[in-house]
Amino acid sequence: MAVVDVHRFAESITCHAWSPDHSMVALCPNNTQVHIYKSSSLDQWERLHVLQKHDQIVSGIDWSSKSNKIVSVSHDRNSYVWSLDGGEWVPTLVILRLNRAALCVQWSPKENKFAVGSGAKTVCICYYEQENNWWVSKLIRKRHESSVTSVAWHPNNILLATTSTDGKCRVFSTFIKGVDTKDSKAGSPAETKFGEQILQLDLSYSWAFGVKWSPSGNTLAYVGHSSMIYFVDDVGPSPLAQSVAFRDLPLRDVLFISEKMVIGVGYDSNPMVFAADDTGIWSFIRYIGEKKAASSNSSYSSQFSEAFGKFYGSQSKSATANDASESRGRVHDNCINSIVPLSKAGSPKVMRFSTSGLDGKVAIWDLENMEQELGNQF
Repeated sequence: MAVVDVHRFAESITCHAWSPDHSMVALCPNNTQVHIYKSSSLDQWERLHVLQKHDQIVSGIDWSSKSNKIVSVSHDRNSYVWSLDGGEWVPTLVILRLNRAALCVQWSPKENKFAVGSGAKTVCICYYEQENNWWVSKLIRKRHESSVTSVAWHPNNILLATTSTDGKCRVFSTFIKGVDTKDSKAGSPAETKFGEQILQLDLSYSWAFGVKWSPSGNTLAYVGHSSMIYFVDDVGPSPLAQSVAFRDLPLRDVLFISEKMVIGVGYDSNPMVFAADDTGIWSFIRYIGEKKAASSNSSYSSQFSEAFGKFYGSQSKSATANDASESRGRVHDNCINSIVPLSKAGSPKVMRFSTSGLDGKVAIWDLENMEQELGNQF
């Protein structure tokens, strides 16, 4: 079995993140709070803390693996960095200067910065000012034409990828003098100015979500609302892009588990596996929770009936839709909106990861025994 543990924490979860040792999980139960749980046994979770500072729904959480700090962002346009002091989590306000909701957040690999995407068509790159004892931000403005839905740091700690509801994926330089160090290599990302756009991808004709870099930083993957996933190699002046279409409902987030394999999650409520062959061509492989491999000759009417039922909440599903649902062995009952790795930063492979969604569940997946099933790309 790929699933190690499934626990329902709330009616719905907007986002989640793990402590450095993966013994605690921080999540937002679709309200203004951040709840921190610790596993007391295999199937039991104890709530240790409730972080209360935001006035509106918490839309993003990230837990740093080195400094053990939590950053949270909210629709109230604010962000807080939480530090553990004497057994209590103490918040520090971050100066975002936003006039719209903050939608997503992620620590940089070195954890000296974090990026916040917003509904203000702006990305905030935040860093700590020691002399004033607060977190300030530099803004990347006038680059996006709509809300920034996702941010992802390149392993070099300088480049940042973003997706937006304008349908585009972009890559920016976030080099900040005094925070980042210059690389001795000529033409390195450190030679670029803050906010400089390195790349713009117009592959999606609909909203774009969930962008991630491969472990080496050589490949970029993101998803669109039109049931498409996009892969980009050689990010730079002459990128190589591929688009993979699939018949099922759109994805919301992605995760590289190796250089040649990606897990996608979204409205189909079941993680999907995509892999690249020896020639570098990406394709859909299977559902990770299904009992048998997905057939390319499966009935289109069966898939349509299932999708129709999900969108319109039909109480009476056809037998074919029920059969399809059972064969996939779903763990989640609703849209999966977040996928988080459970491995050390910089690891070439992700053997464990977690998912959370609108059904209020957090599921932990273990791929240790699935290498043969997933193929050589893993």
